[in-house]
Amino acid sequence: MMIRTPRSSRAVFRRFIAAALVLAAAWPLAAEAAKKRKAAPRAPAHKADPLKIPNAAMDLLTWDSVEGWRADFHSEALGAFLVSCRPILQGGKARHNGHALLGALHDVCGRAIAALPLDDTGARTFFEKNFRPVRLAPVGERDGFFTGYYEPIVDGARYPSDVYTTPLYRRPPGLLVSRLRHTKAKGKFGKRVVKRTGAYYDRTQIEDGAIAGRGLEIVYLKDPVDAFFAQIQGSVRVRLENGAIIRLNYDAQNGHPYTAVGRFLIERGIYTREEISMQKIREWMEANPEEGRALRRENKSYVFFRETDLDHHEDPPGAQGVALTPGRSIAVDRKLHTYGMLFFIDALLPIASEKPDTPFRRLMVAQDTGGAIVGPARADIYLGAGEEAARAAGRFKQFGQFVMLVPNELDPGRLQKQVPLPLPRPASLQSARAPESEKPAPVAVAAADPSASAGVPLPKARPSRKR
Repeated sequence: MMIRTPRSSRAVFRRFIAAALVLAAAWPLAAEAAKKRKAAPRAPAHKADPLKIPNAAMDLLTWDSVEGWRADFHSEALGAFLVSCRPILQGGKARHNGHALLGALHDVCGRAIAALPLDDTGARTFFEKNFRPVRLAPVGERDGFFTGYYEPIVDGARYPSDVYTTPLYRRPPGLLVSRLRHTKAKGKFGKRVVKRTGAYYDRTQIEDGAIAGRGLEIVYLKDPVDAFFAQIQGSVRVRLENGAIIRLNYDAQNGHPYTAVGRFLIERGIYTREEISMQKIREWMEANPEEGRALRRENKSYVFFRETDLDHHEDPPGAQGVALTPGRSIAVDRKLHTYGMLFFIDALLPIASEKPDTPFRRLMVAQDTGGAIVGPARADIYLGAGEEAARAAGRFKQFGQFVMLVPNELDPGRLQKQVPLPLPRPASLQSARAPESEKPAPVAVAAADPSASAGVPLPKARPSRKR
């Protein structure tokens, strides 16, 4: 027996079936479109104004007011800058969409390549036409702070023995450095709690064998102090017993914060803040092996390395992924600055001797970073490899002028615009002002010593090998 439906019901049913057939036909296309939307990379988030750096004071300068600017070897600085331009130019300007500073550097890099070749005068003119100098310092201060770093050369072996006992490890395969975990718990202000989890074993656990025997050992060193300072520097050359050199570079970190161990020696009165240096810390550790071991473990941060195929004459890559240039590359706070940015340093540093009496006035390129490099006007100067570089780098802990070169595309002139004046004080408060006789006398500012501007010529930085 056939069941008949009313005409209106049959019409509704036909429309339902037709719609179902359309959806069925369209479903694969919709699913594919959704898959593409999910796989498509997100556009980079819009970066904050590059001229608004947290906790920083910024003053627009003129080129004539930058001490030592004209005396620098600007063609060398341009060469180091062009090394940073390679990754900046890769992928085109569209890759930097939303990052105004990288977009500006992309344009400057293009103009720099088009202007080649340039001698010192031409390079200086190029910088002056494309950038404006801006003095950068922490709020309430006038100067930046500078330290130095280098690439150690140490003795080691591929296999452990009674002589070579301290391993340098490669990155563990399951390393989880940091993860933000959102919970449903509420803090005292009613906001969701965000917990940081996943830090790996700390220095004490690793030195006690937490990852030993997993095949992660790259080489073994004679001296645990050498291993400690190799991790601080981020790269190392290991000289094997047969004379071969292994080049190791930073690959990962265990997720624990870096702690400068020198402050513990200052707090204990062993050294003063003026006396402390890398050499002093090393000497104390070597003279006090057990206490030195305990001191090293105050720094829970631990670095893992990777083996590279660099030749002996090549410098290691920094965090930007490009080869560092001795005397031209600096490490900066990555949270505040962008790789490839230019900074002019004017400071008296202990290069020729332990006294900070050698003028260092050079244009530098931000190409690296480090756990101890924190702040808007903080820089670690790369000095190369070997004992001479180690001695100089260990003495660096000086203040000096830190000038950032801002691309003209970012309109650095707006730093000079008038700040609105406060509204006039109400008449009822005018009478409460202190009489002129009670106002503090102005403080006289001593004139700068003209002899301090006489720079000692430094050797030119070794040119980077083209690869």
